[in-house]
Amino acid sequence: MYAYSDFDSNFVTARNAQFRAQVERRIDGSLTEDEFKPLRLMNGLYLQLHAYMLRVAIPYGTLSGGQMRKLADIADKWDKGYGHFTTRQNIQYNWPELRDVPDMLDALAEVDMHAIQTSGNTIRNVTADHFAGAAADEIADPRPIAELIRQWSTDHPEFQFLPRKFKVAVSGAAHDRAVLKAHDIGLRIVEKDGLRGFEVIVGGGLGRTPMIGKVLYEFVASEDLLPTLEAIVSVYNLLGRRDNKYKARIKITVHENGIEDIRARVDARYALIRPQFTGVDQQMLSQIEADFALPQFKTSSLDAYDAAYAADPVFRAWADTNLSDHRTQGYAIVSISLKAHGATPGDATSAQMRVMAELAEEFGHNELRISHEQNVILPHVHRADLPAVHARLKTAGLGTANIGLISDIIACPGMDYCALATARSIPIAQEIATRFDELKLEHEVGPLKIKISGCINACGHHHVGHIGILGLDRAGVENYQITLGGDGTQDAAIGERAGPGFSADEIIPAIERIVLAYLDLRQAPSETFLEAYRRAGLAPFKAALYPEAKANAA
Repeated sequence: MYAYSDFDSNFVTARNAQFRAQVERRIDGSLTEDEFKPLRLMNGLYLQLHAYMLRVAIPYGTLSGGQMRKLADIADKWDKGYGHFTTRQNIQYNWPELRDVPDMLDALAEVDMHAIQTSGNTIRNVTADHFAGAAADEIADPRPIAELIRQWSTDHPEFQFLPRKFKVAVSGAAHDRAVLKAHDIGLRIVEKDGLRGFEVIVGGGLGRTPMIGKVLYEFVASEDLLPTLEAIVSVYNLLGRRDNKYKARIKITVHENGIEDIRARVDARYALIRPQFTGVDQQMLSQIEADFALPQFKTSSLDAYDAAYAADPVFRAWADTNLSDHRTQGYAIVSISLKAHGATPGDATSAQMRVMAELAEEFGHNELRISHEQNVILPHVHRADLPAVHARLKTAGLGTANIGLISDIIACPGMDYCALATARSIPIAQEIATRFDELKLEHEVGPLKIKISGCINACGHHHVGHIGILGLDRAGVENYQITLGGDGTQDAAIGERAGPGFSADEIIPAIERIVLAYLDLRQAPSETFLEAYRRAGLAPFKAALYPEAKANAA
């Protein structure tokens, strides 16, 4: 795991001191809120619906037990005893007092953490596959590259005031768990002719104009990656629109100019700046890679795991849903659900954070990951230790066996917190999870990803949900549109709108009708919802959603 260098520590300390002075000026009235806004956004501080919100970076989703424990301490001391993990692998504190934020930032710096570039029109927190370094299908761990990009992009003098925010994701696996094609730049580690490099995808994004990213380059060598990224962002910085913030993202730039034109511009810029990259970045990468060496894995009997799996149906259900294959024999990747039925998706109490920190230190080689799906991962756990891990998780309310199932819902904060939201997301997610728990159907239904956004900005990734829900305001009334068939994997697709929206009272029965239609439609229990949708199309689901239209047509 990467540890701050002296440069990192000094940089963050100086930045925090600068912001402390800015906060003091805001409190004493020397700065107006309008004057303070760009300063706070540079340090991850938002003004939400009810209070300030501090968004803390968890670069590429990786943190240690000590860092997680510090997040818990901050939640207790300066917030309301919990934090919210986001689809950007960040954590948000929703209730800090402005006067306390500098102390929060200093506390984060004690454990090599910060909130820099978690907001604003700059390169945001770099995200990665949450199974990085552990996944059985991985070519290489993408986190060293993500860390190199973080260092390159932090406080980059040319890229602090881009036309719009800019998001980069990296994966090293065949299966895309990082939603690469919905990012401004998505990087996938690939191999060609015995060499390792990167497929470079540009122009993805969701929001009011969802688009799937396009392949700009099928293969870029490692030593050419940073100059290629610099060229892409430089071209966007000059070409991207600043006259309309809704058309300012690179996806619009690519769409309006065409991928061939963008490639030609990037090639020209790359040729100009490539001589400036003299290999220092590769030296840095080599040093960074040493920080991500695999832990010393142990060899132990699997008898305890096998016995628990055979004897305990609760443990068996959890193991079947919440464990993934590890690259090392005898180990498993543990996904800890932050989606207990009826709970707020992505929220963890300080007590739960401390339990996860302890488990990482005792059983997980002191590593934790935050997934873009708002769950927490123990990437390296020996199977012999899983019964003990599961028992501790259950006691802490973290043992829900629902990863990838219908109640494992991605949801933005919605109108409960966000000033931009036009509808509630959290209560809808809670009601869906509770309803299907009552029906005892979710394990029979199998893999099904529901994603909910409370406004058109799509922070809940609804466009790439198998079932997507978008909450909107219709003449002062919350209205929920449904999309079907979205996918955030390597086969990425934007969901298709099913038809007219539903009121808050109608949306849960509507989702139930969709799911029951799928169970009737599938050709075998092994056919997933997405497979059935791709085979049968929208029509049978639309008929189930709008039975009155079917009756009128008859």
